[in-house]
Amino acid sequence: MIANRSNNWNAANQQWLMAAIMLVRAELEQYYAGQPHAGKESEMNNISITDAKARLAEAEAQLTAPAALETVSKLLALSSFEQKILLTCAGVELDAEFAALMAGIQGNNNQLPTFSLAMAAFNDAHWSALSPNGPLRYWRLLEVIDHPLLTRSPLKIDEQLLHYITGINAMDERFSEIVEPVVPQNFLVPSHQELADNIIRSITANAGEKLLPPVIRLNGDEQDKMSIAAYASSSLGRSLYAISAYSVPANKKELTELIRLWNREAGINGYAIFLDCNGLETNDKIRLVLLHHFIENIQGLFFLSTNQWSPKIKRHNIILDVSKPTRNEQSTLWHTAFASQQNQLNGHLDKLVSQFNLSANTIQQVCEEISTSHDDTGDNDIAELKTKLWKLCCTHSRPHVDELAQRIEPVAGWNDIVLPDSQKDILREIAMQVKQRKKVYDEWGFAGTGSRGLGISAMFTGESGTGKTMAAEVLANELQLDLYRIDLSQVVNKYIGETEKNLKRIFDAAEEGGAILLFDEADALFGKRSEVKDSHDRYGNIEVSYLLQRMEAYRGLAILTTNMKSALDKAFLRRIRFIVQFPFPGIVQRAEIWSKVFPVNTPLGNLDMDKLAKLSLPGGNIRNIAMNAAFIAADENIPVSMPHILRAAKSEYNKLEKAMNSIETDG
Repeated sequence: MIANRSNNWNAANQQWLMAAIMLVRAELEQYYAGQPHAGKESEMNNISITDAKARLAEAEAQLTAPAALETVSKLLALSSFEQKILLTCAGVELDAEFAALMAGIQGNNNQLPTFSLAMAAFNDAHWSALSPNGPLRYWRLLEVIDHPLLTRSPLKIDEQLLHYITGINAMDERFSEIVEPVVPQNFLVPSHQELADNIIRSITANAGEKLLPPVIRLNGDEQDKMSIAAYASSSLGRSLYAISAYSVPANKKELTELIRLWNREAGINGYAIFLDCNGLETNDKIRLVLLHHFIENIQGLFFLSTNQWSPKIKRHNIILDVSKPTRNEQSTLWHTAFASQQNQLNGHLDKLVSQFNLSANTIQQVCEEISTSHDDTGDNDIAELKTKLWKLCCTHSRPHVDELAQRIEPVAGWNDIVLPDSQKDILREIAMQVKQRKKVYDEWGFAGTGSRGLGISAMFTGESGTGKTMAAEVLANELQLDLYRIDLSQVVNKYIGETEKNLKRIFDAAEEGGAILLFDEADALFGKRSEVKDSHDRYGNIEVSYLLQRMEAYRGLAILTTNMKSALDKAFLRRIRFIVQFPFPGIVQRAEIWSKVFPVNTPLGNLDMDKLAKLSLPGGNIRNIAMNAAFIAADENIPVSMPHILRAAKSEYNKLEKAMNSIETDG
């Protein structure tokens, strides 16, 4: 393997290559001169074999590292005869007179050499060089052009190999569309450095063995796994390339060819591979079989990144769990990046560490984005910097569970929600606990007594439309966090075990940013399950227990909503930290809701709030009526008035299959 090629080496390598080609040419001219049909081409010989060997020795003395072709010969176990065949093919490409000599020797204007010519011209010839399993053909070092007779088939040197032996070290274009280079970082946090050192020691310890090196299986955080692999690869003198499991060919023939070419190029150039199986569908049995074959047969340094899939491979493998950097390590990364602004940021970096559990790679990305977009010149810019940092952390930590969760852009604030003071006080206490989590858990030591019960969980109970979702928006706005609504009726799966998998995906994905998770329609999962009638009921208990367990350990805020608190098992309710009852609004609360429901830009006529408050509906339905009334008024191009609201209210009641009483219709 040639790791670093200097300009001096490149020049010396080219001299050596041309001297080696000259020696082969001298042997061919000597052979041609002895043939009865020799023509003027046999008189081209300007150098004897002895002089050609002397030139080759002089060129070799100038090399600071083995010539590229010598490296190939050693790695792929080429005989001197096989090396001469490659030099002959290279000579045709690099020397016009050499091509003319080929045409003269073969007497048919064919400038490409053949096995037949090589067998006749070189004294060290052997028939095994023609074998499909011999290195020339197995490693695709030559292209054998179709001919009825193998020995008469014209031969061309593989283009990638030709570039390599001339000193041009570039990725084979056959790989360029399916692999991506991974640039190593100069620095790893200590916990990741320890993992990289373990990998380096393991590979170094196996370096002298003939067996394939172990597969390094990395579980855990996706981004930091690649950084660790790249660092270890670079330290071992290898260049890392990543390939997705979905880029691996889906048929056996193409896969076999890919493996063969990769093993050749990896051996020659010192490549390592990182197979990324993130998001792999484990029910795709054919792909899994092909991936097994890929893993078992790829030679050289091999990293396997997989969380959901656990392949049973015969090849020796080392399993390492990659965790996010510790809180102290994350703090060090932030403080190092903003060393010159620590005093001005005034504890804001510690708040980032408390809220977000980011990978080292993500922290670096956020810092790079900030450095290119923010120019700090004063106090206002520091405030802007804090806001940008927080928003970027939210953006980079958003969970990718679109089919299971819906991100809600929070717009409601404390002034928008209408609740009794006692309920508002509980909501403020929830927000306060999220904000003070780091101080109580970390600085005051509560986290040291165990992880159970450290999650902040809440249950919002009440009829539909009483403000449960709005309350979650208010908290998200107050805490400046993303809000995700998860419809538990969609998460619950009829297949045993699938619900738990879906819940795990949601919590695992949201853990990085500590987003607020709003589990809507909890009745779909919860219920009085003390009486177990069948296996589904028994597993339902497990699913509920799993949800509560994850909520108790979740670093963010998890909220359950239900319309039927009375149907829930009290044993489950005891594990929820906060329970907020959203009452059906009384006439006073309804009047307040009506006073806030229309945006400031909405033109209003004379609205009688006392009469509107008589409509016995919760806030959600009141908002529907207000919006529908606005559409009716807009169509008439006049301000919203009582007749518009009455018309919209009748429509809302019809939707609810309720009749309006005389008090509600009065006015």
